[in-house]
Order: sequence, then C-alpha cells, then structure tokens
Amino acid sequence: MNLSCIIVDDEPNAVNLLEILIQQSTRWELKAKCYNALEALDFFKSNKVDFIFLDINMPQLSGLELAGLLPAQTKIVFTTAYSEHAAESYSYETIDYLLKPITLKRFLFAVQKIEFYFKKYDADPAAPAPFSNEYFFVKSGKVLNKILLDDIFYFEGEKEYARLVTAQTQLLIYRRLKDIEEQLPQPFIRVHNSYIINTKQLIKIEDNHIYIASKRIPISEKFRENFMSIINKRKL
Repeated sequence: MNLSCIIVDDEPNAVNLLEILIQQSTRWELKAKCYNALEALDFFKSNKVDFIFLDINMPQLSGLELAGLLPAQTKIVFTTAYSEHAAESYSYETIDYLLKPITLKRFLFAVQKIEFYFKKYDADPAAPAPFSNEYFFVKSGKVLNKILLDDIFYFEGEKEYARLVTAQTQLLIYRRLKDIEEQLPQPFIRVHNSYIINTKQLIKIEDNHIYIASKRIPISEKFRENFMSIINKRKL
C-alpha cells in the first residue's frame, strides 16, 4: 500500500532503524526525517503526509505536546521507550504505539495495523456499510433475526464462519471474523484471532483473560496493547 510518512525523533539511531524498516518492509514514501518538534512543525507548514512516526521523549517539546500542535486529523504512530504514556497517547489520532527498541516482528505487525486503518477509513463506495449502532439482521435458514448490538456478548471465529453469542441465542454467520470486525462500531474490539468482544458486556479482566457471562476469553499478545489502551481510558 502506498502511504506517505515522516519520522520525528531526536535519536539518530532510532531514526535510522525506522528508515531501514520502512525501506525493507513497505512501499511507503518517507518524506522527511525531523530531529525535533520545531523541524516537524516547519515541515507541516507546506507539506502533508498520511501519518507520522512520533517519539514522545524529546527536548523542547515532547511528542505529546507536539501532537496537540499538529494539523487536525494528523494520524500518529507514537514511538517511545516508556510504556506509561500509552493511555494518554490515544487522546490523539493514534494508530499504534511502538515500544523501543522496535523489533522487526513488532514493526511488521504495525505495518498491518496501519495499512488496515487506511483501507478501513478511506472512502470506498464498494465497501460494505457499517452495521447500525443499534441493531442488525442475521439470516438463519429462512428467518432474519433482529439482533441488538448491546445484547451481543462476543463473536467467535470458526474458519469461514463466526458464532454470534448473546444471553438468549447463538447464531452461526457465514462470514469471516475479519469481515465482521470491519463493520462493527465501538464498543466491539478484537482481542484474539478467534474473538471479538462487546466491552459493554465485559465483567472483569484477570490473568490475561476476559470474562463475559460464564465465558473465559483469552487476550492474545497481538491485540493486547490496543485493547488495554482502550481499557486504560476508563481506569480510576
């Protein structure tokens, strides 16, 4: 996927690593490398990019402070050696949050996440419309079942099918979990290759598992960071 980006980081080694990862793993255009916030602000006076790799810990202006000064709707991938900023970073147009040192495995996952983000939100008249925020219909045999979104506990993937589970029923949908995920509004979130949960129905999180009704659902490493960033926004 052809996207454009810039890197903003005061550490030359970190900039060089990201540049190499971008060149080796993507078709993205790296338009600039900025070593402080002022260089980045100057760049944005006359340039646009799809997203920005932004370090948090920088002199003069931190990445979080710079994020508040960027043009509206600028998409951000934060990079930092410190995990404690994760929750705050999602107050901005954040796609991902990369912890340093960035490994190839984690960067490749970020590539998938970034490209999925732009595929999902780019205007595409052929794309399926999102589900209503209140309900949708599921066909079972000759019957169309009206399902209220708030009633759904979770979706469980089963190869080419997905199982929709509520307190009253379980329905098999002949669609892949990935396709369903693209149409679901919040508060639904992917927590595992096999599960999308309704966070409104979540009872507790314990030992890397989610509890909804009597079901114990694992949180996979692949989705944990994004899931916890959303949960942390509601922590007291």
